[in-house]
Amino acid sequence: MQRIRLRYTKRGRLRFTSHRDFQRAFERALRRSEVPMAYSAGFTPHPKVSYANAAPTGTGSEAEFLEIALTEARDPDLLRELLNDSLPDGLDITDAVEARTSGLAERLTASVWEMRLDGVEPDEARKAVDAFNAAESVEVQRKAKNGIRTFDARSAVADLQAFDQPADRPGDKPCAILRLVVRHVTPAVRPDDVLSGLRAVADLAPPVPAAVTRLAQGLFDEESGTVTDPLALDREAAPTAHPAVAAAVATAPEGAVSA
Repeated sequence: MQRIRLRYTKRGRLRFTSHRDFQRAFERALRRSEVPMAYSAGFTPHPKVSYANAAPTGTGSEAEFLEIALTEARDPDLLRELLNDSLPDGLDITDAVEARTSGLAERLTASVWEMRLDGVEPDEARKAVDAFNAAESVEVQRKAKNGIRTFDARSAVADLQAFDQPADRPGDKPCAILRLVVRHVTPAVRPDDVLSGLRAVADLAPPVPAAVTRLAQGLFDEESGTVTDPLALDREAAPTAHPAVAAAVATAPEGAVSA
């Protein structure tokens, strides 16, 4: 059995698709691409697909991850191209590697998010960010299955900064961009929880819903404050050549293999 790890996106209007919608679209793409999937045992077998920490519905993402199990070996790059041909635009496989290490989910310990706040002056956003960062704790509330839940949104935020609207997004209305690094803790702190915290400490209330995108997801480096690529360990563990190619080179007569 071969395991392949994939990084995929949710762009444009497809950020409004639920995780269940993506599951259905992805499984259809697997069938159309004739991927030799491994299936679970039992009365109703399912393709062996492991999803890791999916982004909430309504948010875009450049860094979603999943793992699939195959019954036959496939080249990861060719598999990525086949799946992209069968997936709708906006759901794009951007990376594929053979799983050579364990614990992908355990490497997803933090996310980098970007929030576009249309109608908010950058200076106003900076003041709110300064107040949030200066607070020891920021209690917010979220509706849960068992009622209203109160928790601290500040402790999970490793970094929060405000920027002006980038030059590639011109407009005559004010717009602030927030960039934040959030640790994956329990209960999970989402970007909208941070917005609730900014409203609590500085009365920051964007006139329209924020456009939220996950830019990266991976292992949080406490020393540098960065989020590292969770697939890097699998790339580092990969052999420099496919075993069959390496064996052919080793057994070929002298002079038969050119550089």
